[in-house]
Parts: sequence; structure tokens; C-alpha cells
Amino acid sequence: QVQLVESGGGLVQPGGSLRLSCAASRSISTIDAMGWYRQALGKQRELVAATRSGGSTSYADSVKGRFTISRDNAKNTVYLQMNSLKPEDTAVYYCYHMRLGYWGQGTQVTVSS
Repeated sequence: QVQLVESGGGLVQPGGSLRLSCAASRSISTIDAMGWYRQALGKQRELVAATRSGGSTSYADSVKGRFTISRDNAKNTVYLQMNSLKPEDTAVYYCYHMRLGYWGQGTQVTVSS
């Protein structure tokens, strides 16, 4: 079992940046795949970015070149750096432990002028 707590969401203007954090209650192994998902109002939850064993990462086409996923295993934390934010990035962002199947509670990101 693991608890995941997201933080770092908020209101930002278009073109701005935010960094989301996902703190795990237990050690995250280097082989544990972790992901960031998002769910906009009225839409299905979608995978935004993932980090897998060996340090490989993957991104949704809509965020490539703007978002960066990273992890600090010593701090049991996964990050999502979001740059050049657009209004269509507005959603609740969730952290997900892919091997154990646990979700965080989500953090709201709103991009608006």
C-alpha cells in the first residue's frame, strides 16, 4: 500500500509555469513506473507523462516539449514541470503508482487570464 499526495497546483496565466509534486508515503523503487494523469471537466482521464525503469519517459503528444516528468527516489517524490501552459491544460492532475495501482487525490491546475 502507498499513499500519494500531490501539490503545486493553482491558477496561472497562459504561458506560465507550474511544478507539481507527488510525494509517496513509502520508498519508490527505481523500477517503479509512475505517471501523471489529468482529467478535465466532462472528459476522460488521460495519461500526460510517465517515468519507467531505467529512467525512460514518455509524454502525450499534447504536452511534448512543454512538460517534463522527473523523480527523486531519495525523497520518494515525482515531479511534473509544466511550462508554456495553455488554457486546454486546465484539469485535475493525478499521480499514479503504476505497479501498485494507487492514485493520489489530485491537484487542480487552472490556466486562465
